[in-house]
Amino acid sequence: MRLSKTTVSVIVIILFHFVGLIGFMVPSFRPVFSKLVPFHLLLMLAVVLVNHYKADSRFWRFAWLVFVMGIVVEWIGVHKHWIFGDYDYGRTLGVKIFDIPLMIGINWFLLIYATGVLMQRSRLKSAAARVFLGAALLVLLDLLIEPIAIKFDYWSWAGGVPTLKNYIGWFFVSTAFLGLFEACKIKPQTIVAPILLLVEFVFFGLLQLA
Repeated sequence: MRLSKTTVSVIVIILFHFVGLIGFMVPSFRPVFSKLVPFHLLLMLAVVLVNHYKADSRFWRFAWLVFVMGIVVEWIGVHKHWIFGDYDYGRTLGVKIFDIPLMIGINWFLLIYATGVLMQRSRLKSAAARVFLGAALLVLLDLLIEPIAIKFDYWSWAGGVPTLKNYIGWFFVSTAFLGLFEACKIKPQTIVAPILLLVEFVFFGLLQLA
């Protein structure tokens, strides 16, 4: 039986997150798996792009804008402390430009795109409701990500932990980016990106429990 592209992609997402989960749970594997984080993000990017239906100019404008704006927002956050608080990036996310990992721009795109598609597939008819609910969902995800990110040197906070300002910042930045998703009128997509978002919740949730 021949598997569909969607099925294969979902298997890849689940399999690589499962392997990563084991890698981070076993202390002796952590140094190696930490170095693989940027490659994991690039793989997830490839999976998402391969499954995007009709990648027209609006989609590519959206993708590049979120990537670039994500880097800019993080630069302001790191150097000015205006948006999220006082934090710095570690080594785990790889190559940096002006102290900001390039992978963070890709991560913003993946999270916003996946959430936008999920909200697109919901029964919410109001664009505003989709944007605000999606932003709230991303804040919940960040609550799971933060302890893991700190522990594995994704980034670190001046006070050791993020303040309320970080989550407020996440909400407003996510709202702006999801508003852009809505404005670009992205065509309806498959379940692949929402599955990625769900797996991210499970991945970081299980790491917290471990």
